[in-house]
Amino acid sequence: MSARPKKQLGQHFLVDENILGVIARLAELEPDDVVLEIGPGLGALTAYLADRAGRVHAIELDRSLEPRLRETLAGRSNVELVFGDALQLDLRSLDPTPTKLVANLPYNVATPLVVESLDRLPTVERWTVMVQREVADRFFAAPRTKAYGAVSVLLQLTTERTGFHPVSPSVFRPRPNVQSAIVAFRRRELPDDYPAIKRVVGAAFAHRRKQLANSVELAGVATRAEAAAALAALGRDVSTRAEELAPDELAALARALP
Repeated sequence: MSARPKKQLGQHFLVDENILGVIARLAELEPDDVVLEIGPGLGALTAYLADRAGRVHAIELDRSLEPRLRETLAGRSNVELVFGDALQLDLRSLDPTPTKLVANLPYNVATPLVVESLDRLPTVERWTVMVQREVADRFFAAPRTKAYGAVSVLLQLTTERTGFHPVSPSVFRPRPNVQSAIVAFRRRELPDDYPAIKRVVGAAFAHRRKQLANSVELAGVATRAEAAAALAALGRDVSTRAEELAPDELAALARALP
């Protein structure tokens, strides 16, 4: 039974099984793991995970893949297939709750899925995700680099990277025009004031070319004067841009704002 990848959904199906072993190694799979997979596609990774973990919740948006998925996963009773938009579903209601997120993420939703899982899925302790190389480079980018942005800050405040593996376009069908990478990271303690930090970080980078104080004001998070005072408390000038601040400085900035 054939299934055609849908470009509008950012689908690129895994066709090289060698990469599955790399994903499993970086995910440090254990027999009692409860794995969340988003975008199972044709089920190659899903089946591999199911044979090594206790439970797999596979979330797929494209219902046309259901016959092929059920065929691939036949006989694996530890897989729960859920059809819907992972960004809209209440993933916290999954039972048992997931402890690891392992996925070949659809290109067009990879960043929001990872960012939202940091606080929406508090039981997830480890992530192993295959994404575009450009996205992978953003996750743990350093300040003052082009790749550094809100996602870099939020991931570095809440997780630490444990693995990185470049991936050739040849492992996918259709073959994408970009390089990919597998990134693995594990949770650190989520700050109690994380919602406020997340809001300020998003506002700080909302208008990247503007000074941070202006960007925060435009986003409606604080006035320019309040942002200037918070920057001064950090020993930073009012002309500072968001990309100049390290993740811990941006967290401190959020705490300094009224």
